[in-house]
This record gives sequence, structure tokens and C-alpha cells, in this order.
Amino acid sequence: MTDPSAPRRPRFVELSPDRVARFWKDVGVSPADGGGWAVTLDGRTPKTPAKAPLVLPTEAAARLVADEWAAQGEFLDPHSMPATRLASTAIDRVGQARDAVAEEIAAYAGSDAICYLAEHPTPLVERQRREWTPWRDWAVRELGVRLEPVEGVVHRAQSPEAIARVKTLALQLDDFRLTGLATAVPLLGSAVLGLALERGALTGEAAFDLSRIEEDFQEGQWGVDAEAEERTAARRSEANLLDRWFRALR
Repeated sequence: MTDPSAPRRPRFVELSPDRVARFWKDVGVSPADGGGWAVTLDGRTPKTPAKAPLVLPTEAAARLVADEWAAQGEFLDPHSMPATRLASTAIDRVGQARDAVAEEIAAYAGSDAICYLAEHPTPLVERQRREWTPWRDWAVRELGVRLEPVEGVVHRAQSPEAIARVKTLALQLDDFRLTGLATAVPLLGSAVLGLALERGALTGEAAFDLSRIEEDFQEGQWGVDAEAEERTAARRSEANLLDRWFRALR
């Protein structure tokens, strides 16, 4: 028979849509034995879906995750725990597939959103040139990545050297930063904007705004419905979370 006075050991929790009752009271972080910082629930470290300890490389990153656990109510809500998902993905999956993840990131450089300017109307084209050109120049100067712009939606191949350079930059990151970049790049449609966000050259808010210049222009012309507005708000929230994620890892 179980002693009711014995401390409760956190059971394995997989982040899933199933309702899981909160089984902890106190949430904290502590130095992990093998290095890094562990999230703690009642003094014990919870597990990722693959049953690895939830340990992050910096105290700030561990606290970002711990805050999500502390904010849970009576039941675990996985949708309110994006930093925990990022951490679990980094620990369980990205470390075992780094080359493939970097390859996917580099592929976005081949059709980077900030290289495809509208053909018309003129105000949109001018805005894209004004706001995107400095970031293509930044990529050359800071990353050693030169991407050529094109007008219209017809694909224009970028140089193999530029794509290879993006892959190299991605592989230089640790698993946690690589996971963040692999999330940011598809969200923004741009390897350049994703790398600028990862390096702190852009905030999440600014990177997201740059990624949707045409959408914003069209909304200004035709308005926006409630469903589209909700989707945009969710994507903006994700960009801001990634900003906090990268800052916590620095």
C-alpha cells in the first residue's frame, strides 16, 4: 500500500491534447548534474515525451519553460506550453536529425520570401524594396549569404554557395537554437529573417511584420475578416515566443 505522506513523484507527461490533471504544486529550476538547468516539479525533473530529463542549457531558458508549468491550472493545457514543446523537440528529435533539419532551413534560402517582390502595385513594390533590401544587405555583410531579388512569383534559383552557407550557419547552432531556427524560418518564410531573429538583429515583432508586408498591404486595401485576424495573431504570438526563446538561450 502506498504511503500517502510520501512525496509524489512526477509521472511521465507527454504533451498531447488529452486532459492531464495537474499533479504538482511547486515549480522551479536547478543546476542539472550533467550541466545545464533542469525544470523541477516539486523538486523533481519532469520528462520529455521520449522520457529524457527536461534540461535546458541556460537558467533563463529553463525558467521560460518552468513558467509555463507554473501557469497551468487544474489540467495541463499543451497549447499554452510552446517553450516546453520547443525544449522537448530539441532534446528528443533535433539532436538526432541535425543535418536534415539544417537542410530544410537552407532550402528556404532557395526561395526566401524577402527575395520575391511584387510586380505591382507600385506602392507595395516600393515598400518591399525599402524594407527588405537592408536585410538582404545584412545577410551579405553579417552572414556571408548573398541572395538575389526577383520581381514576380516565378522561381529563381539562388546560388548553391548561398544555400550551403545557410546550412553551415544552421549546423553551428546547438540543438536548442537550431530547433528555434527550424521553427522560425517556416513561420517567416525566410531563412534570412529567421537568422536575424536568432541572432537578435530583429525582434520577433519586427521579423513577423517584415514577413507579411504583402498581407498587410492587402488588408489595408480590402480589410481583414475575424478568422484571418485570429490566425495572424496566433502567428505573431509564436514569433514573439521565439524571440523570448532565443534571448533566453544567449
